[in-house]
Amino acid sequence: MRVHVVSDVHGNAEDLAKAGEGADALICLGDLVLFLDYHDHSRGIFPELFGVRNADRLVELRTARRFDEARELGRRLWAQLDVDRESAIEAAVRRQYAALFAAFPVPTYATYGNVDMPGLWHEYARPGTTVLDGQRVELGGRVFGFVGGGLRTPMRTPYEISDEEYAAKVEALGDVDVLCSHIPPEVPELTYDTVARRFERGSRALLAAIRRTRPRYALFGHVHQPLAQRMRVGPTECVNVGHFASTGRPWALEW
Repeated sequence: MRVHVVSDVHGNAEDLAKAGEGADALICLGDLVLFLDYHDHSRGIFPELFGVRNADRLVELRTARRFDEARELGRRLWAQLDVDRESAIEAAVRRQYAALFAAFPVPTYATYGNVDMPGLWHEYARPGTTVLDGQRVELGGRVFGFVGGGLRTPMRTPYEISDEEYAAKVEALGDVDVLCSHIPPEVPELTYDTVARRFERGSRALLAAIRRTRPRYALFGHVHQPLAQRMRVGPTECVNVGHFASTGRPWALEW
């Protein structure tokens, strides 16, 4: 059995269409949407609406962790645009989802990232794409558990939930062989982004579940340039499967 795993697709539909080649199944750990590319500020929903110069400024403010100023910039730009914010963002997300869900191979097992809009997924998931969040599936005799979304941060991305709600989803999985999530467990080496030079939010509930249930693997994404791509917590191999938007390469699990 061979499974390919991707995360942080961020609009890369071209490589996503090839990600399942040679595998029995594809797993996607979320963040399909590209709101703003921090490496190429001309790509994403934000520059489409407000231009590259404003995207440059937003990245500058967010990188400096000046989140209040970043939100004020956003409010000012939306007021100048004179359109309904939610409708404009949803229309742009829908365009991306149409291309991305069409690129998923069959079968695909997917969960949400923190920048995704879960309410839209059922409209685009075709037969052969299974969406899982706080749920399990058996593949080749191994049980895979899925936990989608992120925890609350000053960034206020679309699918952030409370620690309590997130922990309840982790608890609902029980014992699994492979624990799949968008965000990592709360381990400093796994949550620190070496380019952004900050710690992203990891989950204490995931870490507790890993220590308690001892799955073979814990797979995740979210941190684009981690200090450590993989490490062991007890017998569990914790693996950041990579920033697929930039690499275009899936991580392979074979047994």
